[in-house]
Amino acid sequence: MPASRPGPAAQSARRPPPPPLPLLLLCVLGAPRAGSGADTAVISPQDPTLLIGSSLQATCSVHGDTPGATAEGLYWTLNGRRLPPELSRMLNASTMALALANLNGSRQQSGDNLVCHARDGSILAGSCLYVGLPPEKPFNISCWSRNMKDLTCRWTPGTHGETFLHTNYSLKYKLRWYGQDNTCEEYHTVGPHSCHIPKDLALFTPYEIWVEATNRLGSARSDVLTLDILDVVTTDPPPDVHVSRVGGLEDQLSVRWVSPPALKDFLFQAKYQIRYRVEDSVDWKVVDDVSNQTSCRLAGLKPGTVYFVQVRCNPFGIYGSKKAGIWSEWSHPTAASTPRSERPGPGGGACEPRGGEPSSGPVRRELKQFLGWLKKHAYCSNLSFRLYDQWRAWMQKSHKTRNQHRTRGSCPRADGARREVLPDKL
Repeated sequence: MPASRPGPAAQSARRPPPPPLPLLLLCVLGAPRAGSGADTAVISPQDPTLLIGSSLQATCSVHGDTPGATAEGLYWTLNGRRLPPELSRMLNASTMALALANLNGSRQQSGDNLVCHARDGSILAGSCLYVGLPPEKPFNISCWSRNMKDLTCRWTPGTHGETFLHTNYSLKYKLRWYGQDNTCEEYHTVGPHSCHIPKDLALFTPYEIWVEATNRLGSARSDVLTLDILDVVTTDPPPDVHVSRVGGLEDQLSVRWVSPPALKDFLFQAKYQIRYRVEDSVDWKVVDDVSNQTSCRLAGLKPGTVYFVQVRCNPFGIYGSKKAGIWSEWSHPTAASTPRSERPGPGGGACEPRGGEPSSGPVRRELKQFLGWLKKHAYCSNLSFRLYDQWRAWMQKSHKTRNQHRTRGSCPRADGARREVLPDKL
């Protein structure tokens, strides 16, 4: 900038401005010049693209027709930080050279800002420096449909993922045996690497789907995924999940939910899964054999314990499709607690049977075996829990009666009068 015309732009250039804003404009506008707009200097090469680990030889040449133009006193900055003077050398009176080796990836995808400054700090020229990697082959494409008219897909960008350059991903699709390539247009719908096709999809015919990745250093294409829309239908998680106690039974909880609305709209069938965990654990136990019911009873739980329960849905048999759909997300956790046990714990003062009292061990063992069989085969199935409920209620009543006797300090008689009696209807 001519020294004889110190306008507002020159004055602002002499102040130490915050580096991010003007430096960002460098790569957006493509190497702007000095504040006055004059072609004071030029950097060569302009806006280079290099692989990580490469070297760069750059020059800043001051135009000879500029009054007082000289390379003496010039210096370089990269992303707002002044580079060590030993990296630069004067080639002649108007040109300053810069040597950079073993370049790292660009700190911003829009390019690093390489700037040539005059002695007074004013900007003479700028260049965008793009250093990165070519895109890797995208993989792990997965797609699903919520209404048989749309399709949402997501993918993994590559083994390492980061290219340090702006990389464009395009989801392409077409009918398998005919038709032209189509490009998805609604990106980032369920994450950074995803796209949504809202309509105009055909049923009963397979689609080919793939992803293309492109940046300044090259391009890559994923493997082709072939799918039928009817085979990738999913739903929202089951709504209105309720978990409640089963009377006074201390080892059970009842779980009920409502089928997702999509099942009614499209006459889908569905199967469900339940998972549950205790309050202070991160380990879930999954119940697979729920089939197509909308209720289930969890048995064999710990008394006096808080449980978190979730349900998810998988539609199947859609218009005769032989494949199961895609599992929905899990519903929001619902919490409930089992009743506390009334049995005395170890050291609770329980009276032991005297020598003449007949042992009830065999009866208890048989009932325990029956209970184990029933829980195994009636777990969330259509078999009735009536017998199990009767037996559990009788057992809890029996324990409560014995606890009352122990509280009063009485023990069972030794004449054999005490016996285990099964419920009348068991």
